[in-house]
Amino acid sequence: MLTKVVIANRGEIALRILRACHALGIKTVAVHSTVDRNLKHVAMADESVCIGPAPSSESYLNIPAIIAAAEVTDAQAIHPGYGFLSENADFAERVESSGFIFIGPTANVIRMMGDKVEAIRAMKEAGVPCVPGSGGPLGDDGDENLRMGREIGYPVIIKAAGGGGGRGMRVVREESALLSSIATTKAEAKAAFSNDMVYMEKFLENPRHVEIQVLSDGQGNAIHLGERDCSMQRRHQKVVEEAPAPGITPEMRAEIGKICTDACVRIGYRGAGTFEFLFEDGRFYFIEMNTRIQVEHPVTELVTGVDLVREQLLIASGEKLKLRQEDIVLRGHAIECRINAEDPETFLPCPGLIKHFHAPGGPGVRVDSHIYEGYKVPPNYDSMIGKLIVHGNTRAQAISRMRVALSEMVVDGIKTNIPLQSRIMADIGFQQGGTNIHYLEKRLAERKDKVIGLG
Repeated sequence: MLTKVVIANRGEIALRILRACHALGIKTVAVHSTVDRNLKHVAMADESVCIGPAPSSESYLNIPAIIAAAEVTDAQAIHPGYGFLSENADFAERVESSGFIFIGPTANVIRMMGDKVEAIRAMKEAGVPCVPGSGGPLGDDGDENLRMGREIGYPVIIKAAGGGGGRGMRVVREESALLSSIATTKAEAKAAFSNDMVYMEKFLENPRHVEIQVLSDGQGNAIHLGERDCSMQRRHQKVVEEAPAPGITPEMRAEIGKICTDACVRIGYRGAGTFEFLFEDGRFYFIEMNTRIQVEHPVTELVTGVDLVREQLLIASGEKLKLRQEDIVLRGHAIECRINAEDPETFLPCPGLIKHFHAPGGPGVRVDSHIYEGYKVPPNYDSMIGKLIVHGNTRAQAISRMRVALSEMVVDGIKTNIPLQSRIMADIGFQQGGTNIHYLEKRLAERKDKVIGLG
């Protein structure tokens, strides 16, 4: 078992990791920027090390500083959480080469899955269903690219191989726009990701975003923990997540789940991971794999009873998975609302002092947040200040509990997106289930145009 872990992150996920470590008797080291010295997990950690000023480039993305913190505190391992360096293969490599354990997959696997072209190739070889596309990077032969576009069928989407989070993508609906779109996307990819490699896929018009959670020990054992629906999105960023996904049958879940676990064994995957799919007309199409713990992992924990961060720590300790697929039973329904410090109408970030905070409670209610009364939300990082998660025996009960919990939650002093989340819970389309990834943006546009409002 590990004895001391550096938590190379901040906010609610850092607190989540700290609690899992302490439950296993593992000591913790909180690394933090100067502006984050008053974070809750910093006060609760066994040790803390300041690794730089507020800008993430000088602190949470500062690889030498994080490794130095592990060295001076005699830690054994580093947990990257999500975001920041969590999917940085060079970081994982540096951690391991410095004599520490990286709590996640190997650098080679992270590197492979971080390159979208290579990831799709590997998943096709593993039998994972993928979106019809170029099957590799696009070259400079315009005639060949036009031929490929006709073969795939319009509309198509041009994607940056090094992209992610909705960046580096361009939809092309007519052949006349294909070559200029490829050139533009390559230029943007080069500027944003220092990698101008792009590829082409069929553009699905109205898909849902459904993802499969997996655990794999890198020793030939892997299980899946069902799926999550993350289709409620704005600008490709998830707003609401739920498990299980409406309309996914046990047979569909078992089939796609086994495909994912077989792929994990094939590539030697280690730790927690998520296969993300577009789902349309009853079919799954692989888009990417996230080689880390997800923001939305609590909904899976609530319906399976499995502590995913605990399992990450055990796997990193070298233990084989004790859970078997038959142990995983989905019970009830869980929903997560991301709570952001932002204007609910304009979506502009709203950092500032939290003058009053009241967390909701009641049966089936969970709050993952690092905020407290008197905490000052800094302007330097992502605007998410917490997650509100509920569990119910049915989806309808979970929605009802979420509506009550949102009405009880108080964050005074700054603006938050709680009003937006309340409108989503009251929205008829959401209540019916199975909305596609474009649904929320369309509803927001309707509200903006004062045609109709959510709910």
